[in-house]
This record gives sequence, structure tokens and C-alpha cells, in this order.
Amino acid sequence: MEDNSLAPIALLIDSLRSQDAAQRLSSVKRLKTISIALGEERTRRELIPFVNESVDDEDEILLALAEELGDFVPLVGGAQHAHFLLPPLESLATVDETVVRERAVASICSVTAQMPPPSVQEHLLPLLQRLVGREWPARVSACKLFSTAYPPAQEPSRAELRAAFLKLCHDETPMVRRAAAQALAPFAETLEPQHIREDILPAFVDLTRDDQDSVRLIAVEAAGALAKVLSREEVAAAVMPAAVQCSQDKSWRVRYNAVQQLPALAEALGADTASSQLLPLYLQLLRDNEPEVRTAATSKLSAFARLIPVPDVTSQLLPRVKEIGGDSNQMVRSALATVVMELAPILGKGDTVEQLLPLFLTLLKDEWPDVRLAIIGKLQAVNQVIGIELLAQTLLPAVEDLATDKHWRVRQAIIEHTPMLATQLGADLFQQKLGKQCMLWLQDSVYSIREAAIHVLQAVAKDFGSDWARDHIVPQVLALAGSDNYLHRMTVLSAIGALAGCVSKDVVHNNMLPAVVACCKDRVPNVRFNAAKVLQQLAVLSDPPAVTQTIRPTLQELASGDGDSDVRFYSAAALAAVAAP
Repeated sequence: MEDNSLAPIALLIDSLRSQDAAQRLSSVKRLKTISIALGEERTRRELIPFVNESVDDEDEILLALAEELGDFVPLVGGAQHAHFLLPPLESLATVDETVVRERAVASICSVTAQMPPPSVQEHLLPLLQRLVGREWPARVSACKLFSTAYPPAQEPSRAELRAAFLKLCHDETPMVRRAAAQALAPFAETLEPQHIREDILPAFVDLTRDDQDSVRLIAVEAAGALAKVLSREEVAAAVMPAAVQCSQDKSWRVRYNAVQQLPALAEALGADTASSQLLPLYLQLLRDNEPEVRTAATSKLSAFARLIPVPDVTSQLLPRVKEIGGDSNQMVRSALATVVMELAPILGKGDTVEQLLPLFLTLLKDEWPDVRLAIIGKLQAVNQVIGIELLAQTLLPAVEDLATDKHWRVRQAIIEHTPMLATQLGADLFQQKLGKQCMLWLQDSVYSIREAAIHVLQAVAKDFGSDWARDHIVPQVLALAGSDNYLHRMTVLSAIGALAGCVSKDVVHNNMLPAVVACCKDRVPNVRFNAAKVLQQLAVLSDPPAVTQTIRPTLQELASGDGDSDVRFYSAAALAAVAAP
């Protein structure tokens, strides 16, 4: 019995010592199975110590080990024994490979989250102090653990943690300072307000002035989070000047991150201060030399505009917005297209029609398809602001042009918004403006456009009713059944299947069924077996006589006499699905 009980750990040892890396990796991924075989006590006493001695391997294996140990708490006996997992995870948090360290830190956080607070203080705090005193990779890992270690800690341990974190913020190694900057906001959220002011805020200011731009660009990301936990006066005195400095940094990456903090700062400072102190800076960033910075600034347009007085939006921001519409970089224009109509609720209908609508129309005709796509996605928002009359007068001509755009993704975007436009336009105006185009989409060379057009027709038929569909959609769809292009004939079949549930049985029997039966005699096998599939759909919607006299005989003929094996197969399947009379 004793030999049998030792077998799993012996097998593991042999596998982990194998010269074959694939075998070692497989062994690590089987750790849970081996642990279950050993039981909780022997896992703690034998397996975990052995694993801790094995953390000198290839990165892929160490990464798998870090992942496995994060889920091991139940296997070592639950929360009261979870601390047994910390030694191997601590070792993994010191290796050179970044992804292994990050996974190890994540597992440490997962394990300690299940531990009782006294156990966290007893085991995690010493672990953290050891990491802080080791080489720079370990110190990088340590930075990410302070927000986990601080809440359950008590004084004087908390004071020690704060001191250790501040030490890392001024570490001699840039990678450590960068990690400390990244951990600044999460750690601040766990601190008492007094210590945010006395400890974190000075560290934030120092990090935003670091001589390494890789540190500064991370440090400024904490500005928004700090603005939420500090008073308005403290934000104005310390956070805002640091963010302003980063917004004017020589490195565009720092400016890129800084501009994304401006809305949070504006919210913390209030409309008047934001307008007087931040708006000039924001306008400057909208004109930045680097397109990436202009793109980031433009993407924050509506978020910033709603936080300053409306007169300032109209007098100062809108003129720059109009300039962006002609920016030389398509990514900047695309960012504008995504957010520009979010200004409409801020400006009101009058200024929207006068100031934004011309810009919207310009972007709809932009040479780059991504810009046109972005603006098309805002059609519904435009309609909600300007109303149907102006939509029909100003936007529909542009929409009609885009419906035949040379880029199929643009055509598809227009199609996806057509049901919304149909609802707003009403049956008559829709038929007048877009009805013909829907039929042209059914003949598009791109399959996804044809399929999308079918969904549009189905949605419009449901919206406008059975009689309208009978008079305006069904005849035009059935007319395509005589097309020389077999793809068009197959599209007709798909359209019939989609529309059959939207019209009366009379239309199904008198109009749709004869067309499908005719397609069952098509010269192209693909058309014939698709017709068989549609007959199966129509059978559900048809009266028994139509099933008995038309549908079943047609399917029987195809299933038994067609020269194509695929047609016979699908016809037989459809025939089996159609209930016997």
C-alpha cells in the first residue's frame, strides 16, 4: 500500500526531471490530478516543496506552473492552508521572463484573496518585503502586490508598506519605477486620504517628472484616478500641473496618455476651471504635430465638451472641430466621425443643424472607407436630433450615394441601418428613396451584401405589414427569379424563405410557391436543392391541400428522379420533414 501511495509523486519527480521539455510541461499540467491522488496533507508536505525546488526551467513550463498553482487552494486544504502555495509563487515572481512573473503575481493575488486577513498579514507581508529587497525583476513584481497587501494589514505594518512603496517609486531601475507608476492608482485606492495626500501625491508628481519617458507616460495615467479621490483644491494644486506638464511633454507617447486624462480632470475641477485652465491645452493637443495624439484628443471630444460651459463649446471648440474634418490623417477624421454627433445633445437642434450637419455630410463623403463607416454608425443619433424632415432633405442623398459605394463594407453598413431609416421615413418615403436600392442589393456581387439585403426586406416587411410587402416587395423579388445569374436566383429563394412568414397564406400559395416549384426545374443543381429546402419551409406555412398537391409531389420527383446526388439528398431530407397528409 505504501509503495502504491508513493507512486504518483515518484512519477511526477521522474517526469519533471525528464530531458524532454514537452514531457515536463505535460507533467506540470497534470499537477492537480497528482495532488488529488496524494491528498491535501501530502500535497502540502511533499508536492508543494518539491515544486518549489523545480522552478528552474523553461519559461513555458514556469508559466504553466504559475497558472496551475493559482487554482490550488482547495487542493492544499482550503483557505487556512493557502499560504503553503506562496513559496513557489514567490520564486516564480522573481524570474526574468515578464509573462511568468505577471502570472505568478496574479496567482499570489488569487491565493491571498482566499486567505483570512491574519494569515495575509503573517505570510504576504514578509513575502513582499523579501521581493522589495531582491533584484529588479522581483521588485517589479512587488509593486503589483501592495494594493493586495495593504487592506488587511494593521499599523505599523501599513507604515512599512507605504515606505517600501515610496522607495520603489524612486528606485534606481527605470523598469521598477515604471511598475511603481503603474501600481500608483490601485494602491492609492486602498489608502487613507491623509496618506494619499502625504505619500502618493508627491510620488505621482516625481514620477511624472522622471527622466525616462517610459515612466512618465505610465505615471500620468494615474491622474484621473487621483482626481477622483482628492479634493478639488488638491487636484488644482498638484495633479493638474503635473498633467499639464505631461500634455506638453517632448515625447508624443506621454502627450498621448496625458490627453486621455483631461476629461477626468475637468470633471474634478468643475466647468469654470476646466474651461479656463484645460480648454486651451486641449485645443493645443487637437493641433498636435503627431496624428496619434490628435486622434486620442479627438476621441475625447464629447467627453470633454460636456464638462465645460456650452458657450465655450460653441465659440472655441467647434471651430477646431470643423478643422479636424479636413485633417490630413484618416485616423483623426475617423475618430471625429465616431464622436462628432455626440456633441448634438450638448449644442441643441439649432446649432447641430447649422454647425454639425455640414461636417457630418462632409465625413459621409470622405475618401477613406473607415471614415465613412464610422459616420454611418451614427445615423440613428443624427435622426434623433434633427428629425425625419431634415434627414430626408439633407442626409438621404448622401446615403443613396453610399448605398452603391465601391467598398462593400460601406454598402453593408448602410444596409444595416436601412431598417432604422425605413421606420423613420415611413412606407411611402422609404419606397420612393430606398426601395429600388434594396432590390439592387439583392443582385450585389458580394454574398454578405445579398444576405444583409434579405434581412432588410424581412425587417421592412414586418414593419410595414403583409399587404405592403405583397404589393411592393414580393413582385420585385420574384421578378429576379428569371435572372440569367444563378446566384441571383438562389438569392430569390433565400428571400422567399425569409419573407414567407411576413405575408398571408394567399401570397405564399399564389405567388411564392409557383416560383419555388419553377426553381426546382432549374438547370443548376445548387438552385434545385436550395428550392427543395425552401419548399420544406413553405410546407409549414401552407394549407394541407398545397402540401399534398404541390409540395410533396415536387419533392418526391426530385428525390427519386433528379440526376444530381446532392439534389436527391436534400430533397429526400425535405420530404421526410414534410408531414404526411
